[in-house]
Amino acid sequence: MRRALSALDAARWGGPALLAAIAGVALAGCNQVGTATLTFWDVVFSLVIFFFWMMFIWIFIAIFADIFRRNDLSGGWKVIWLVVLVVLPFLGALIYTLFRPKMTVQDVQHLTQTEAAMRAASNVSVADELAKLVQLRDGGAITVPEYEALKKRLMA
Repeated sequence: MRRALSALDAARWGGPALLAAIAGVALAGCNQVGTATLTFWDVVFSLVIFFFWMMFIWIFIAIFADIFRRNDLSGGWKVIWLVVLVVLPFLGALIYTLFRPKMTVQDVQHLTQTEAAMRAASNVSVADELAKLVQLRDGGAITVPEYEALKKRLMA
């Protein structure tokens, strides 16, 4: 009878119930908040609260930056989103995250520009750059010491 009861207790304390029990014990250690004593659990609880505040603030910074950066929103819609975020902070952040398109036209433009720049940079070789430097030196656009300095920097 005792073994069956312990297996039942183990099943009952699995998952969310175990997490709630641990949280209850951890928070019970903070029963002296506001007094002159500072316990270990007071410090842990304060660090957890600080972490969530920093996370909350960073989410707002990211959403505000995204709202101001987007070209597909008019000024009126930007103001509406900002008001929603200020009046209903947590709910407004969730609503904005849900309604923001996964890929905007502006995002596609940035991706294509980045890919084009990477392709252009990969097509340039050191030999091409040296040939350009020789042409500039022979044409008189740069002096021989400038040529040598640029060549040395290119070879490094």
